[in-house]
Amino acid sequence: MTTSAPVVLIAEELAPSVLEVLGADVEIRHVDGADRAALLPALAEAAAVMIRSETQIDAEALAAAPNLKVVARAGIGLDNVDVATATERGVMVVNAPISNIVSAAEHAVALLLAAARRIPAADASLREGQWKRSRFTGVEIAGKTVGVVGLGRIGVLVAQRLAAFDVELIAFDPYIQPGRAAQFGVRLVSLEELLRESDFITIHLPKTPETAALIGADELALTKRGVILVNAARGGLVEEAALVDALKTGQVGAAGIDVYASEPCTDSPLFELPNTVVTPHLGASTTEAQDKAGAAVARSVRLALQGEFVPDAVNVQAGGVVAEDLRPGLPLAEKLGRLFTALAGGLAQSVNVEVRGEVAEFDASVMQLAVLKGMFSDVVEEQVTYVNAPLLAEQRGLEVALTTDLDSPTFRNLVTVRGAMTDGAQMTVSGTLYGKSQVPRLTEVNGFELDLQAEGHLLFFTYIDRPGVVGTVGAALGEAAVNIAGAQVSRTTRGGEALMAVTVDSPVSSELLEEIAGRIGAREARAADLNGA
Repeated sequence: MTTSAPVVLIAEELAPSVLEVLGADVEIRHVDGADRAALLPALAEAAAVMIRSETQIDAEALAAAPNLKVVARAGIGLDNVDVATATERGVMVVNAPISNIVSAAEHAVALLLAAARRIPAADASLREGQWKRSRFTGVEIAGKTVGVVGLGRIGVLVAQRLAAFDVELIAFDPYIQPGRAAQFGVRLVSLEELLRESDFITIHLPKTPETAALIGADELALTKRGVILVNAARGGLVEEAALVDALKTGQVGAAGIDVYASEPCTDSPLFELPNTVVTPHLGASTTEAQDKAGAAVARSVRLALQGEFVPDAVNVQAGGVVAEDLRPGLPLAEKLGRLFTALAGGLAQSVNVEVRGEVAEFDASVMQLAVLKGMFSDVVEEQVTYVNAPLLAEQRGLEVALTTDLDSPTFRNLVTVRGAMTDGAQMTVSGTLYGKSQVPRLTEVNGFELDLQAEGHLLFFTYIDRPGVVGTVGAALGEAAVNIAGAQVSRTTRGGEALMAVTVDSPVSSELLEEIAGRIGAREARAADLNGA
């Protein structure tokens, strides 16, 4: 039996403002989302379910909710929501992508200050009845160099707050324009330069295959002796064992850590050191952040149940009004954006999205959004949606344009991403949909024609065309136990430059990629992972 008012199931404790925002036009029910035996039957009549991090909305839960229209996560992460299955079932997924950025930035600054002045250790000592001022001599921040690794929304907020301490701000972020960084009083540098110059380092990156273990023993060895390091972003960006060793030797003078490679974490060598400040992932744990997150997703739930456009919908196929003929092209456009960023190795100065063929008769602006979503998916910490992608481009000084043309000489439909890099170089990637199943395929990269399925782990090598190169690449991958699923070579002229595209079954490390490039004398070697797009 169903009720006339849609049922909103609240599965975890949310801010009191949530009920006020939802209003009186819904029926509110509560359940303990961590109790599966209670959750699954409670989902049967739910039109919306609101959760935080403890409730798992997986395929089983979605199957138990035939009337479900929207899953709302009061926070940023979506690890506990099966977004793909939700999209297949037409269930919208929303979150609160900017609810905690101020809280996260403030917590990073708090860790930096606490580590610099040894506040937790001094507090513990005094509570034990000891008055030992000389043991807890700290360091000033004023006049020092602070290196910000990742200049996204949170990184910018941290830089703006630390500017008040009269510091020199430098940052490493290959996906932001120098002019944009300069607007915040930040000088862009390479990661190596940042490590060498910084007195304080604070990390604000997403965790991706490219950023995992970004800072290990070799990187820590480059830093100034006594550097203070803060990680309030994601666990695993800094190799914990290497950090422990560096803290013990004094290479790293102190560290403020809020995130860990495995969470929850209650036992770590980091906890035993006197020069660490550790907290249990408290970046978003403020009353204000929780209130903002709850209110934001409650507004999204109301819009979804009213059938209106939902700005924070993560899966646009379930949340936006998109022409049916355009929908198959969205994954292709997103993959092209993701591939463009991987091949470019940084952010373009300008990008033009070209949509040609029959789909050009529809409003193709969503294709541009899909490309932007793919371009930023692996380079920013927050969840990238079709709504915040243009803002991310604007914040990084990326100019974006859309061109449509009903004429497509070669393919029924064709999407091309054409970009100009800051050094004047041009780059293009193109793709189409193939067959009745509308399979995304790559058709061109930088002027080289291809016919390759746009999925999985891809490697691209640009080199002078000559015999033996394919065998050398295959041998190198074989030695590393990396299986080749497919390979293709394209060239414009015999003996000129060639592009080899290789699909492999597992990720390839940057070290192996560089080794193969050296063996074949490649001008350029890039890897791309299209599994997540």
